Amino acid sequence: MTTPDDIFETHRRFLTRLAYRMLGSVSDAEDIVQEAWLRWRDVAKGEIEAPRAYLARTVTRLCLDQMKSARSKREFYVGAWLPEPLVEEIGAAEADVDTQLDAPIALMLALERLSPLERAAFLLHDIFELDFAEIARTIDRSESACRQLAKRAREHVRIDMPPRNTIDPAEAKRFVEAFFKAAHKADTSDLQTLLAQDVAFHSDGGGKVLATLNPLYGLDKVSRFFAGIARKVASLGKSTTVYKPVLINGMPGYLSLERGDTLQATALDIRDGRVHAIYIVRNPDKLRHITLAAD
Repeated sequence: MTTPDDIFETHRRFLTRLAYRMLGSVSDAEDIVQEAWLRWRDVAKGEIEAPRAYLARTVTRLCLDQMKSARSKREFYVGAWLPEPLVEEIGAAEADVDTQLDAPIALMLALERLSPLERAAFLLHDIFELDFAEIARTIDRSESACRQLAKRAREHVRIDMPPRNTIDPAEAKRFVEAFFKAAHKADTSDLQTLLAQDVAFHSDGGGKVLATLNPLYGLDKVSRFFAGIARKVASLGKSTTVYKPVLINGMPGYLSLERGDTLQATALDIRDGRVHAIYIVRNPDKLRHITLAAD
């Protein structure tokens, strides 16, 4: 016999993906899903004909409530903002894309420019394939209003999204290792062979640890930045040797302990054999769900 808990668990991954894309936070998404479970437990299960739609509606409304306060806090965020990294093993769950928490960082950054309602309408329709009638019930707007919200959101999001790209797991690990080694050298020659001419560099320290306040653009500027960091670290007699290749938001990357003690998540947008974007999260508040021990 299928229990209410069994029904909820079949939708937990979907709900977590939805909440994460709405909020950009792993911990907040998990809290929202837990609250949705508490509400699900208290309702009359027999009266709910479409559990997935009901749960999506519950999670979306909880996220919209939370976003009202989160957006005011975001206005005072120090430096560039990046979402909390979603970390998976390279090669994990590749046979079933629906089991992956794939949320490309470029998409997450584009979503940040949308209003909460635009974000909800776009995600529910374009990403999770709910019909506009259900979306209208979810966000208390008319179907035509929901169509307009999704249309406006789509115009912003599709301009910014790079083409989806897949990379063989073994090749991903080789590329990540080559980038890690090249990025920690004062000589830029190896790194420049891996970077696209228009490469973009984004880092998020949240005012808690050192990070660039604004993105860097271009092969020369980005490679010189990494070389400068490498020289500074070498002058302090420290090195970064602890790293683990992983997938971060569906992209090849790695976790590392920089200078021996600062946890960092680095994601690489690799297309046509070159890195087109680098995303580094150093804010410890966004890495609390990640552990990486030194040998």
